Amino acid sequence: MFPEPHFVDSNGIRMAVYEQGEGPAVFLLHGFPELAFSWRQQMPAIAAAGFRAIAPDQRGYGRSDAPPDVSDYRIDRLVGDITGLLDTLELERAIFVGHDWGALVLWHMSLLCPERIEKQAILNIPFWPRPPIDPIQIMRAKLGDDFYIVNFQDSDEADRVFAADPGHFFDALMRRKQISRAQFEQLPAARKVLSLLATIARSEPSGEPLLSAAERDYYVSAFAASGFTGPINWYRNWSANWQRLEGVPQIVAVETLFIGARDDVVVPLEQIEQMRTCVPKLEMHMLEDCGHWSQQERPDAVNAILIDWLTR
Repeated sequence: MFPEPHFVDSNGIRMAVYEQGEGPAVFLLHGFPELAFSWRQQMPAIAAAGFRAIAPDQRGYGRSDAPPDVSDYRIDRLVGDITGLLDTLELERAIFVGHDWGALVLWHMSLLCPERIEKQAILNIPFWPRPPIDPIQIMRAKLGDDFYIVNFQDSDEADRVFAADPGHFFDALMRRKQISRAQFEQLPAARKVLSLLATIARSEPSGEPLLSAAERDYYVSAFAASGFTGPINWYRNWSANWQRLEGVPQIVAVETLFIGARDDVVVPLEQIEQMRTCVPKLEMHMLEDCGHWSQQERPDAVNAILIDWLTR
């Protein structure tokens, strides 16, 4: 049974926070398009290991507030929500785990306020140092206007299409075994560009459903109520977040565990290896037969790695 939330005022918004267990605090930060519920299979294991698992619905998601302006989702606001939550819970620092955008929040925290992180575990999304030019400009040139992050900059089409049928959105997107890395490498370049609009437009999605009927209903109900614009606004600040890091040294001094997934094909393997030069205190594990939704696709494997790391 997933716990009911309590509500905390942090950084000017009301956040829904889900907790389980007692002991040292371990914060679990979800990504897109997910919720605190994404950690439903990690929270009991972390609690049983003697820790206090704390998972918020992040800004714009679930039962937390969704402020209206794009600028409300800049990285300083996202990081401020987490440091504000620490302050409200009277915690000077904590252990953190992040997946997808939750990982990106932690990479930024580890550069901007590393003193608040005891150590961090990152799922799927590696660190890459700030490039010399706007990353949206790079993505547009290399991947084109249909690439989902670029598409999000240009219109509200995705907001409207996703919200029109959240059930279909999750049926099409949140799946396992969609494509292996070996299969992906054989595709022509044009088909390697991830368009979420094209993905949900397919009549027959690839792979297998990841969610049970009850889990699907949980996600669908939450996004039917909150919509997709808040979560997509995180992406619309990619350029602003790049500007924010100007002059910030690109070395992550925080002790870091990285759990990658061999078949998360959006992430180049060479980018994962290149992290070693920027993250000196790095421990790395790669999950086989696993795509992007690591903690939901391979919960037992993720839990085993996390619990070993937490209890050393």
